[in-house]
Amino acid sequence: MKITIISVGKIKEKFFIDAINEYTKRLSKFCKLTEEVIPDERADDSYSQAEIEQVKTREGIKIINSIPKNSYVIIMDIKGKQLSSEELADKISNLGVNGISDITFVIGGSNGLSEDVIKKADFRLSFSKMTFPHQLFKIILLEQVYRTFKINAGETYHK
Repeated sequence: MKITIISVGKIKEKFFIDAINEYTKRLSKFCKLTEEVIPDERADDSYSQAEIEQVKTREGIKIINSIPKNSYVIIMDIKGKQLSSEELADKISNLGVNGISDITFVIGGSNGLSEDVIKKADFRLSFSKMTFPHQLFKIILLEQVYRTFKINAGETYHK
């Protein structure tokens, strides 16, 4: 299976990078993982809603252009469906059974995702109603994808 993670904003902190590298290494046993980092557009607190929408649109164009052709797109969306780890494992397993072997997860920037990216989604997934920094959320997503593969392999990581 091929997994692509597209995220907005570069991660600079070494401890986050170390965690990302650890899960990337662990996932290499189960899938081909590709990460695409979209540079975040500048948007400070003085921006109007219209200016923020323009920022999201510019980021959205870059996100859409980074999505592999024929990939099943799962966007991370606070308004999306919340799944347990087991339910996510079932979803990924069922996609594979149905011939889908290319999945892209999209993590938006601090202003969220453009409507065009939301429309491109095959599934909207929420891990929580809480807001997380994108650096930390990328690690949480990687861990849950790893957990998914461990569950589906019948291994003991998930308790």
